Amino acid sequence: MPPDQPPSPRKKPDPSEVDRKARLRIAAQRPAKQDPTARVQNWDEVFFLFDESTARAEAMRCIQCPAAPCQRACPVHNDIPGAFWLLEQGDFSGAADVFRETSELPEMCGRLCPQERLCEGHCVVGKNALPVAIGKLETFATEWQRAHGELHTPAPAPSTGKRVAVVGTGPAGIAAAERLAHAGHAVVMFEAWPEPGGVLLYGIPTFKQNKPAITRKFEELAALGVEVRCGVEVGRDLTWEALHAEYDAVFLGFGAPVGAALGIPNEDAPGVHLATPFLVRANLEPALLGDGYAEPLPIVRRVVVVGGGDTSMDCVRSALRLGAEHVSLIYRRTEAEMQGRAEERQHASEEGVKFLYLTTPLEVILDADGHVSGLRCQRMRLGEPDDTGRARPLPEPGSEFDVEADAIVLAIGYNVDERWGEITAELMRDRWDRVVVDPQTMKTNIPGVFAGGDNVNGADLVVTALADGQRAAAAIDAYLAGGGW
Repeated sequence: MPPDQPPSPRKKPDPSEVDRKARLRIAAQRPAKQDPTARVQNWDEVFFLFDESTARAEAMRCIQCPAAPCQRACPVHNDIPGAFWLLEQGDFSGAADVFRETSELPEMCGRLCPQERLCEGHCVVGKNALPVAIGKLETFATEWQRAHGELHTPAPAPSTGKRVAVVGTGPAGIAAAERLAHAGHAVVMFEAWPEPGGVLLYGIPTFKQNKPAITRKFEELAALGVEVRCGVEVGRDLTWEALHAEYDAVFLGFGAPVGAALGIPNEDAPGVHLATPFLVRANLEPALLGDGYAEPLPIVRRVVVVGGGDTSMDCVRSALRLGAEHVSLIYRRTEAEMQGRAEERQHASEEGVKFLYLTTPLEVILDADGHVSGLRCQRMRLGEPDDTGRARPLPEPGSEFDVEADAIVLAIGYNVDERWGEITAELMRDRWDRVVVDPQTMKTNIPGVFAGGDNVNGADLVVTALADGQRAAAAIDAYLAGGGW
């Protein structure tokens, strides 16, 4: 189902079987998680999976409301009540299949989506109690299905003879490739990194996203006939002209990989890291990194991370697992204005991260050898809202202070690679270098070329990229069937 369409009718339970008042009295359940003192010593996921009986009990908290606001709030419109109706009856594989009807990455979305802003944030049960643990139940059902060998991938349609190139192997590219392969098109994916997965592999730490789930996804794509060519960067290893000429359609899902800079003195000094190079060197084996990233990170003792989103939480928590004794997070507003997940901030706080709110960096302090020794900061106060709707941070004169550090990590956002203006000058982009598309079809201004994900939206969610890939796949399929431009 295209993600911009309303939810399709779902299997509804007999109303007589749903005692909503009784369900509202069921105590909320959450899966167990590692103790903070133990988990900072490993890179394993924080949460354990639900056990079967607890998962069924939590699924029964869903009151099966006919309007299903949780489903409407999901960018890919997962049939959450339908899945939970099966789950509470013990049909775990059936529940997983319901999630897979609308999502190519339910194992990932269950772990990574900000459910408090999406499905769980619209859960009716959550008006008077904890919302149903939608993300944790989605993860449980889909992992249970895999563990019990009950995942069955439908065979693709007969070959259409059409070939599609997908640039990027992140969430948008995965969704587009899988749907196009099922439609009978030959799909070739191109990835600049040595291994496929994009942000799922190279941008998200293992303690949030287990890497085997990514490997399994590309094994499934290979079984569908999808070819993945890694270590191939369009514009460096393959010209745009050659790519565009060889394929009947192209989907651009290359993301927004360029880390933003602060523009303060000395931020290019040894010991200052952008978020992605820091995270990949911390989380992945050198063989997966390629040129420029294979050298291990130096031993760090005092780390300061600048930022306020989920990437900054990934950085502070990775620093702890690298053995840092003191880790601080600097953010120029208050916690109320932070855009990342509250769950991630809670985990970071439990693990010992110190939060310095209403603080902005002014200058990287260097030692006699030119290496980072600290960060000069200034206190801030909140003024009137800016164009984002959040209170504008204003400096407090005379409030400068220094924070000791031997490593500084900048996690203040990501931008689209401006080099695409050189790779293909005809591709229409906006002033932030994002690809301009028709939001309904994901068409660019170049016939046969579509785009979606972070290179269209700016740095955003896995699930919104997934929805873009789905929407683009439907439009590409129609285009290849002769639907015209």
